[in-house]
Amino acid sequence: MTTDRREPATDADERAMLEGWLDYHRSTLAWKCEGLTDAQLRTASVSPSSLTLLGLVRHMADVERGWYRRVLMDEDAGPIHYSEADPDGDFRVTPADNWKEAYATWQEEIAVARRNAAGFALDDMSRGRHARTGERFSLRWLHTHMIEEYARHNGHADLIREALDGATGD
Repeated sequence: MTTDRREPATDADERAMLEGWLDYHRSTLAWKCEGLTDAQLRTASVSPSSLTLLGLVRHMADVERGWYRRVLMDEDAGPIHYSEADPDGDFRVTPADNWKEAYATWQEEIAVARRNAAGFALDDMSRGRHARTGERFSLRWLHTHMIEEYARHNGHADLIREALDGATGD
């Protein structure tokens, strides 16, 4: 797999800019995982953290699902990798977890997120509400938040990847 990462056009309109940067950051996480074995993807490489690249991908599948299904669409879509009993289960990986399955699940959630977002204008408010705060969100806010979420975790991915094999890059 060779990840295609493209920054949005410098003269793009607001929606194309937001969605372009979101896709860029989604691609960045995939790129940070590219070429590694399942064992490497499961390796927590920045002590004392147990954070892994595979855990980040599983987490982002759940984040995509939470915002674009539960909040944006008000779907009754439960978590994929975590539970009430184990709220950090998305980050916890075992030898049974593998890249192929995690990547496919993540890509499926991204595809659903894109389809769901396509039915909203940037100023449209979500149909659902945040589980803890009861707030509704505009699609603009949601896209901006997801860019922030990916950017933060891509910083983690940078450190993990460099510790695994020395690979660096933005």
